[in-house]
Amino acid sequence: MFCTESSRKMGKEEGAPLLTKSEEENHGVVTPLKSAFWLEFKKVGSMAAPMVAVTVSQYLLQVVSLMMVGHIGILASFSGVAIATSFAEVTGFGVLLGMAGALETLCGQTYGAEDFRKIGNYTCCAICTLTLVCVPITLIWIFTDKILLLFGQEPEISHAAREYCMCLIPALYGYAVLQSLIRYFQTQSMIFPMVFSSIAVLCLHVPICWGLVFKLGMGHVGAAFAIAISYWLNVIGLGLYMNYSPACEKTKIVFSSSALLSIAEFFRFAIPSGLMFCFEWWSFELLTLLAGLLPNPQLETSILSVCLNTTTLHYFIPYAIGASASTRVSNELGAESPKAAQGAIYIVVILGVAEAVIVSMLFYCCRHILGYAYSADKEVVDYVADMVPFLCVSVTADSLIGVLSGIARGGGFQKTGAYVNLGAYYLVGIPIALVLGFVLHLNAKGLWIGVLTGSILQAIILAVVTVVTDWEKEAWKARERILEKSIKAHDGLL
Repeated sequence: MFCTESSRKMGKEEGAPLLTKSEEENHGVVTPLKSAFWLEFKKVGSMAAPMVAVTVSQYLLQVVSLMMVGHIGILASFSGVAIATSFAEVTGFGVLLGMAGALETLCGQTYGAEDFRKIGNYTCCAICTLTLVCVPITLIWIFTDKILLLFGQEPEISHAAREYCMCLIPALYGYAVLQSLIRYFQTQSMIFPMVFSSIAVLCLHVPICWGLVFKLGMGHVGAAFAIAISYWLNVIGLGLYMNYSPACEKTKIVFSSSALLSIAEFFRFAIPSGLMFCFEWWSFELLTLLAGLLPNPQLETSILSVCLNTTTLHYFIPYAIGASASTRVSNELGAESPKAAQGAIYIVVILGVAEAVIVSMLFYCCRHILGYAYSADKEVVDYVADMVPFLCVSVTADSLIGVLSGIARGGGFQKTGAYVNLGAYYLVGIPIALVLGFVLHLNAKGLWIGVLTGSILQAIILAVVTVVTDWEKEAWKARERILEKSIKAHDGLL
């Protein structure tokens, strides 16, 4: 869990030891710096590891559904679902995931300030707001086939994609509520309820999906409904825990008109948070579209698909570390403990770098066999081996980006992050990718190097922003915002 009141006070006093004298006698002579390091390391690690399980479990819901459809044996259905999954992620789920990041700032800092009632209000506000955001997304999904036809997709595949997206609409609304609840628990370090719920739902999703797709003969439509059922089961599980657990008594979500008063404040963080996430995500999805314009598009698209799937699977690790960074930084800023926030930043950056080194070395050592995980074609395997050095750089950049983005969300720097991502990818990365891929004829390798350049630039700028930030000023700003909100709420009750 997070710092107690006594540890917060000690964190504000420069050089104050984190172990009592008796603890030092029991554990040997331990310097305050070493003690603080391991204490923070345990806090971050105890959040990051289970958060990986949460994110992977939720990601696998769509993977399982896609695999089930693939075993139906109808190529048009499988292709349609694959395209629909990507389309739904880009236009819907990714948008909601990014916007929900606003709660990492609002709820995290509020929890640090021990203004527990507002956590429930902010979460309620997020649920209502993200549900409203689902309405225009729903309209986009209704016209999925027409949009895909504009991009040159075959009518049969476009029709299957539209059917799948239409049946995913209930899942969209469940996802909006689910992401709000996840941030509610995450910012309070209540990780294990999410782990248990996510894994339990994944275990249920497999038979549910199988039953709808094969037993009831619903095909790809059943796969979409299975995702919706699983998301809502996860929502129900977390909702029941929140409602009946004593740990959530002070922060319980209560639907009331007062929660709606925070909509403007929520949007102030949610819009840049969503853009920060989507600008990065959309740039990589754009690679797949561009690969279709290259010579030998089947090979080039396959290679980029392998690279994207590999980096996506890896990204769960730095994303989880970033989530723990966001929670630790926001909590300590809300508690007016800037030195403790900086200590958390040092730890998560070290973890991010260590993770990048380990995974990069693993990829490089396995470069000649990595391609076999996706294809038995020797040409594909050899091409993947040539791409692995660039994948290793991508892994390093992703690890730093995941951590630094979490720090930005915890500190409330989403607007800065959105501008950074816009410039890094669309003013630098994509133009370089076009030149290398099409002008210099480096094909998929050139496209990847271009976007990788954007990732490296993003990591560098976010690192500079983190280093030059006055964390004492940010702690003061967080406290001022929370106090101002409390005064307004109090005046409204008078």
